[in-house]
Amino acid sequence: MQRRLFLGAGASGMLGLWVGHAVHAQTGAALDPSYAGWDALLRKHVRWLPDNKQSRADYKGLRADRAALKAVLAEWSGVSAANFATFSREQQMVFLINAYNGFTVELILTKYPDLQSIKDLGSLIQSPWKKKFFTLLGEERHLDWIEHEQLRPRYADPRIHAAVNCASIGCPALRPEAFTATRLEAQLDDGMLRFMGDRTRNRYANGRAEISAIFKWFREDFEKGHQGFRKIDDLLARYAHQLTDAPADRERLKAGGLTVSHLDYDWSLNDTGR
Repeated sequence: MQRRLFLGAGASGMLGLWVGHAVHAQTGAALDPSYAGWDALLRKHVRWLPDNKQSRADYKGLRADRAALKAVLAEWSGVSAANFATFSREQQMVFLINAYNGFTVELILTKYPDLQSIKDLGSLIQSPWKKKFFTLLGEERHLDWIEHEQLRPRYADPRIHAAVNCASIGCPALRPEAFTATRLEAQLDDGMLRFMGDRTRNRYANGRAEISAIFKWFREDFEKGHQGFRKIDDLLARYAHQLTDAPADRERLKAGGLTVSHLDYDWSLNDTGR
């Protein structure tokens, strides 16, 4: 049944949309496969910076629209584990990525504007990513459950690190649009291109590759052969054109064997007001 969700435009597309709703009507929780409510919030309150590599979120505006956000989150919380199991791989990834980003925004709003970083929501004994503050697939969950127990091990696509957003400037951008199953591949590719092209976080300089700490924390995800990455050298070669403008330096990146250093991670809130 889930395969019909990917029918094209026109009459078949409408049928696919109807099937998407029908699948979830079994438990009374209708999930909109276009994620229109979440998409509208992102388009209204998230903007690319002039370099089109980073984005900023208007948390003040999101706070004013918190009722709409809570309605979206409640819709996602209504999806059962049984329904989720009927989704295709792409639909499952999209659901989890959108949920991670949406519930992260909600977590920020629980204390906004009285915080400088998502880390302010943690404590000495519990990180903010371990807080169980929402329900997903029938159980109380925390953000780490989505990323480290679902997305990373189950789908093994390192590009998800450029899709999930931790509300921090150092993190790959929060897109001003929802992820959807029909556009997932293009969105994941675009996220990696933008992130690797941000010279404040990834670059070739001083005869070495200076890259985000993300590639230190999750190095194993980029060394398992997925997306052609068997070692960090493969990543640097793939994105040589994003890391530097100099042709000779691009060739050095493609040749491999460079010294790699990791840049400091900026945990400051990705707020338009900062």
